[in-house]
Amino acid sequence: MDTALRDTFIELFAKYFPGAELPIVFEVGGNAGGLEKAPAPKGWRCFVCDLVRVRKGTSLVFDEDSISCRGGRFYLGYDAERFPDFRYFLSSGKPGAVEGERYKQTPEIVDELDKTTMRLPTAGKELVFKRWDNLTEADNPDAAVFFARPEVLSGLFTLANFDRTDPDGVICPFGAGCSSVFHYPWLEQQKENPKAVLGMFDPSARPCVPPDTLTMAFPMKKFENVIGFMEESFLATRSWEKVIKKIERSDALHAPKK
Repeated sequence: MDTALRDTFIELFAKYFPGAELPIVFEVGGNAGGLEKAPAPKGWRCFVCDLVRVRKGTSLVFDEDSISCRGGRFYLGYDAERFPDFRYFLSSGKPGAVEGERYKQTPEIVDELDKTTMRLPTAGKELVFKRWDNLTEADNPDAAVFFARPEVLSGLFTLANFDRTDPDGVICPFGAGCSSVFHYPWLEQQKENPKAVLGMFDPSARPCVPPDTLTMAFPMKKFENVIGFMEESFLATRSWEKVIKKIERSDALHAPKK
């Protein structure tokens, strides 16, 4: 990782998004030397909840033993196939066997959805997660993931579309919370012209994030370009100065009570 680029973004982000939370990054098969390993959960645990520590500054290494959620194991690439009765689990349920989440109308819709879901080649590999300011020269992250409220998201969304001739610089695919912060951003990073991923709409993952917070994940190919043109973008206009004031008010409103 170019540490000069790291520091440049920290300065620009503080200038144009004052008080907003720095992104976290992940790297498949990254340098795990000296980093804390995420412990094996005792029972079911949402992977998105484990990212709270990363967002607060603790770098963590995940492997197959760190993930107990069956959806998380699939979207992080540790399980190549869905678990039995997944088609009923995501839809209307199966009496006496599985309670349905009712996120899809029928099991048949789930079947068709799953046919289009890519499997990741990450089995057997460690996943390194860090906050942006903890990156070192030895790191080569795959994506940067923001946890943000609407005013910050509006800026990130507009930056994601700044250098595109089409209106589709951001995608918002259906999936579990972990799919929006890992699965789809990693897939986009493999493309020549990657898009940012808006997410964290999964009701099952919402207890793991603050109110009014969604995610925007930038594949690093795209994010490096974004950093390069931030100062020539709308961020330098009077229009954005007004949004900055809203960001500051929002930050004050959501600050922990003393």
